[in-house]
Amino acid sequence: MKMAFVDRNPTQAEIERLRLVLSTYQDGSGQLVTKEGKTLPGWRDFERAFAATFGGKAQESKFIFDVLLTEAERPDTHYGISCKMRRTLSDTFRTGRVTLELSNSSGQFWRALEQRGLNQQNYKDTPNLAGEVLIDIVREWHEAVGFERGGSIDLSKSLYLALSWNKSGQYQLFKFTLALPDADALQWDFPSTENNGETRAGRRLRGKDDLGTLFEWYGESGGQLKYYPLVSNALWASDVFGLEPLPGENVEQYGILAKARTYFPRQWKSVS
Repeated sequence: MKMAFVDRNPTQAEIERLRLVLSTYQDGSGQLVTKEGKTLPGWRDFERAFAATFGGKAQESKFIFDVLLTEAERPDTHYGISCKMRRTLSDTFRTGRVTLELSNSSGQFWRALEQRGLNQQNYKDTPNLAGEVLIDIVREWHEAVGFERGGSIDLSKSLYLALSWNKSGQYQLFKFTLALPDADALQWDFPSTENNGETRAGRRLRGKDDLGTLFEWYGESGGQLKYYPLVSNALWASDVFGLEPLPGENVEQYGILAKARTYFPRQWKSVS
């Protein structure tokens, strides 16, 4: 059987199962907590929900891929899924671009730049070179675990899977190839800022394609490398969906205390 997201796009039934699994995190177990005290699925919940729904294994580590899918016929071969989750779906509706934070590994980025003779004092002088180094290091992380380096990851079928959402409770999935655009094909700069009438080069490295911003790197404030591929370049996109409301009106039937009562009724009764 062909594997969803790897050899084929998922069916509506498979996406519905994922939607229902994500919906369970509203019961008090989700990473995200709303102002009303309710919970929603967070990025780690997304990884676990995807792995459980599609028979993968969440890595729960610093490994470059968040979930590994494996064919039963080839147990030594894995497909890497890099799961990204951001509350930027409204931005996507407005700009036609999906937000993927590729990494916030500031230390590794700066070490790679230093190997090319760049540091915080001079890297703004050569934005093209800085952009090239950043994209190259992300490629290197992938290649380091691929077949050609003796690893077990089939990079040709590995991918980015983004779950975007917004405050209105809308969610949408996007599948993108691991292949990143060539740095040479982009325009790199540090957008200037003005302070007290003085114009200075900004602290944000920007890589632009013909239609707008494709990459941003915040090297001096968090180290996030953000990637904004066009929705039109996605390998696949789901319909917009919402989480399934939890049944019942009694909030006390959910949460970790309710789970403890359900899982261990006899022991719970003895200490109540």
